[in-house]
Amino acid sequence: MPRARAATRPDPSAPLRPCEAADCDRPGEYPAPRSRANLRDYRWFCLDHVREYNKAWDYYKGLGPAEIEAALRADAAWQRPTWPLGRLGGGRLRWARLDAEGLRDPLGVLSGAGEGRRRVPPANQPPPELRAALDLFDLSWPTDSAALKSRYKELAKQYHPDATGGDRAAEERLKDINRAYSLLRSRLARSEASAR
Repeated sequence: MPRARAATRPDPSAPLRPCEAADCDRPGEYPAPRSRANLRDYRWFCLDHVREYNKAWDYYKGLGPAEIEAALRADAAWQRPTWPLGRLGGGRLRWARLDAEGLRDPLGVLSGAGEGRRRVPPANQPPPELRAALDLFDLSWPTDSAALKSRYKELAKQYHPDATGGDRAAEERLKDINRAYSLLRSRLARSEASAR
């Protein structure tokens, strides 16, 4: 197995760069980014000068408060897009059951009921992956394709951009309705096909 080189020491056979600080004759062994825009373009300093450079360097220099907040939020999610949690459910917990102490324990973990076996929801409760979609449609479980289609048409008419004057919130709600409808329709089609 080859030995790994030390991360902080450069290749001893490579020519030494001079330190980029004014009036410094020591070798520039330590990289420091030139700008926020390109963090892989470096300036090279000796140890003392790279410490000074790092103390004075401000990553957010020149940005306003809103831009700094946006950069911090993007960094929190590794510059990946994110969506708010619970948009489909609307905050309601129709299927939640609380025990005597007011705790929700759907898997029976706290009571020990869920140990050693897989929990199957009762026939009158929907599978967990369908609960938010059913809440959005305000349908109870079990349901059928005809009731789903009828409720979808009502909601689509109510939240369509032509009916709401192009309201962005209504447009987002319609997207949620379309996703929920697609999920429920495919699940109902599978269960109806398996019942045959």
